[in-house]
Amino acid sequence: MTNSKQEARDLFPGALEMMILESLRRQPAHGYALVQHIQQRSNNLLQVEEGSLYPALQRLLKEKLVKAEWGISATNRRVRIYQITAAGMKHLEREKSSFEQMFEGIALVLNPGKAIS
Repeated sequence: MTNSKQEARDLFPGALEMMILESLRRQPAHGYALVQHIQQRSNNLLQVEEGSLYPALQRLLKEKLVKAEWGISATNRRVRIYQITAAGMKHLEREKSSFEQMFEGIALVLNPGKAIS
């Protein structure tokens, strides 16, 4: 498990969708812009591959957490622009709260002598 490629794909279930929704909460974007935003915001610690991004976007579309329309990119290419929906905003808030609780629990297990307030 020390292989960097292995580590790069070991996100917990729902993490990618949560990051996509958070990125779209800030502004609508096309797929490549989402990849760039996640990479930049994570200080290049996270690399999102197209093979993961587009299936996640399709799941979010199917669940009506995002909507999409065709547009033109800055490079004059036809792209799908994704936008978070009201249902997506509510879902994101629930997921973030759940994640924070899970993270706190993991931190307590990994650092048993440290109290988290």
